[in-house]
Amino acid sequence: MVKFEKNFIFGLATSSYQIEGAATEDGRSPSIWDTFCKTPGKVYEGHTGDVACDHYHRYKEDVKILKEIGVNTYRFSISWSRIFPEYGKYNPKGMEFYKKLIDELIRNDIEPTVTLFHWDLPMWAYNMGGWLNRDSVKWFQEYAVKVFEELNDSVKFWTTHNEPFCASILGYNLGVHAPGHKNIREALIAAHHILLSHGAAVEAFREFGFKDSKIGIILNLSPFYPVSDSKEDIEASYRCDGLSNRWFLDPVFKASYPEDLKKIFIKMAGEFDFIKDGDLQKISIKNDFLGVNYYSRNLVKFFQDSKLNCQSVKGNLKKTAMGWEIYPEGLYDIIVRLRKEYTQLPIYITENGAAFDDVLFEGKQIKDAERIDYIKSHLMKIADLNRQGADIKGYYLWSLMDNFEWTYGYSKRFGIVYVDFKTQERILKDSALWYKDVIKNRTIK
Repeated sequence: MVKFEKNFIFGLATSSYQIEGAATEDGRSPSIWDTFCKTPGKVYEGHTGDVACDHYHRYKEDVKILKEIGVNTYRFSISWSRIFPEYGKYNPKGMEFYKKLIDELIRNDIEPTVTLFHWDLPMWAYNMGGWLNRDSVKWFQEYAVKVFEELNDSVKFWTTHNEPFCASILGYNLGVHAPGHKNIREALIAAHHILLSHGAAVEAFREFGFKDSKIGIILNLSPFYPVSDSKEDIEASYRCDGLSNRWFLDPVFKASYPEDLKKIFIKMAGEFDFIKDGDLQKISIKNDFLGVNYYSRNLVKFFQDSKLNCQSVKGNLKKTAMGWEIYPEGLYDIIVRLRKEYTQLPIYITENGAAFDDVLFEGKQIKDAERIDYIKSHLMKIADLNRQGADIKGYYLWSLMDNFEWTYGYSKRFGIVYVDFKTQERILKDSALWYKDVIKNRTIK
């Protein structure tokens, strides 16, 4: 039996574009994901977030479910284009939704955790150059300041960006996420401006002097292991780790980019003239905590015909519906490494979860034992880490409910609450009932 301390927080997480719907209501303008979804061939069966889980209209029902499960906190993101549908044009109606949601959460003793950016860049910002335009730092700061002003200290936990790697590398280099570009130089510029906008937002946050509120950034981190002991494979895994992990950890915690990768990227993408004096000092501004999203590990081999001469290979462990290996030891390894190499800041696991092919049985039961096993094994690692003094303060399970899973549309279900996308009915899966029991007793049996 494993026990969690009274002050360890249990939460659930979602993001705006994945659940809200109401794509054109109350003044919201399109984001790059609205456009990307409507581009043929980009998203599974042409699915979009136009309706998603209709959370915009059903938030009270969803908060009731959160209350029933018994979470201490709920992490959600704000749609930038609801707040600023045009550059410089504030939309109070868009903000009203988040104020009502936060009031409802607080009324039900659930702490709101707000993420300012979860990939849904407004189209107006993209049309002005998006993250490739250095002015995007200023636009993001202006948006953040308005949100801080309006929500004030009703929110105690803030995060600036969710997974800058995905918004930059997946969006601007690999082209699999919005805006769908395939240009390594653009990806590096976008990553730099996203990180710089994080620093600018934290700077602005500090000026408000909020008494008990905290702010941090969320990075998706995954360990890279070589498939063999060969020098080539070991070096290849280090390069892969460089792009996914060190390229974001180093500027945030060491005020530098990894030198080994810089040498490689200069040959591929030209000089780093987009980095200006003082940028890295701003990016490495002190956070109050670090959010870590963890799902799986990566196995890597040397591969000559790739940009970094490395390639991920499939392992032979049990996998989720995403094809991701189930490897809780990877979370352990990541946290140990963070403590050794990067930071002693409090850590929150801000996303962890799994998609499986859930079956709705008669009597409206979803027996998702595999998901329970996944969550349980990762929580056990967290408990183990905390016994060793790792100072992990909380865990946000991804996700509250089945939702729009980016390029996979509605084909992948991560939720502990089942959503019938035709009727919008919500049904608690067995994993929700299991999680409820864990939270109530602060114990894993």
